[in-house]
Amino acid sequence: MDEQQGLAARFEAQRGRLRAVAYRMLGSPTEAEDAVQETWLRLARTDDSGVDNLPAWLTTVVSRVCLDMLRARTARREELTGQEELPDRVPEADDGSDPEHEAFLADAVGRALLVVLDTLAPAERVAFVLHDLFAVPFDLIAPIVERSPVTTKKLASRARHKVRGTPAVPAAELTRQRRVVEAFLAAARGGDLDELLAVLAPDVVRRVDPAALRAGGAAELRGARAVAEETVLLARNARFAAPALVDGTVGLVVAPHGRLLFVLTVTTEDGRVTAYDVIAAPARLRRLDLAVLDG
Repeated sequence: MDEQQGLAARFEAQRGRLRAVAYRMLGSPTEAEDAVQETWLRLARTDDSGVDNLPAWLTTVVSRVCLDMLRARTARREELTGQEELPDRVPEADDGSDPEHEAFLADAVGRALLVVLDTLAPAERVAFVLHDLFAVPFDLIAPIVERSPVTTKKLASRARHKVRGTPAVPAAELTRQRRVVEAFLAAARGGDLDELLAVLAPDVVRRVDPAALRAGGAAELRGARAVAEETVLLARNARFAAPALVDGTVGLVVAPHGRLLFVLTVTTEDGRVTAYDVIAAPARLRRLDLAVLDG
């Protein structure tokens, strides 16, 4: 085996970990693969004789690549802000997603976590992912984000606070809300009309942003039967939903491929859903405070 083949073999041994780091930073399997490939290209151009710890070197490089990609993404968003505030129609969740990717998204990362990570500033996201998810020490993260170790620790702490959020209700009430919202989500995923009727209040109200309305749909529906029947028709969207903390109470994020599509703010009372709003307009989504539910 020549030197280049040996280097390639050592890189391949680290590929899975590098992909995991990049995916959590970028939230896109395609972009994560691009970041890993760029890391390999940089390694191939480097004299590895001076690399004492290859896994650490690779983690540093892939993190820097991801940080550059996140900064470029943020710049594009800032350029687009205000240009298309209210699209005519937001597409429904795509049924053609890769099942393996969706399983990884749900089990290994968490759909809500990925959505919340997408709200962080690039340096915050890198510091949080490396330290909190991969246990990289702050003194090794600091050069990547071009901060001191103390400032890097503050970045991760600020990100952690955003990820966890601050409940607007006592813990017991949050638990009750979560139980109802999870029951609603389970019934929606199963397309179970009877279960939906059981968890919806008789006079439940469902409101939807115009951009998220399906063809011929009503912006507002009233009554458990009407809301349940519509939910059954749109059961596929529930595949991409996850409970989250929305403005301090329990709601749902709908995020196919890890990209936020809708947010449902949910009102519950006496163990049932009494109202929910489907928010899709970009300006409204940006104003929401999204966080991950503990446990």
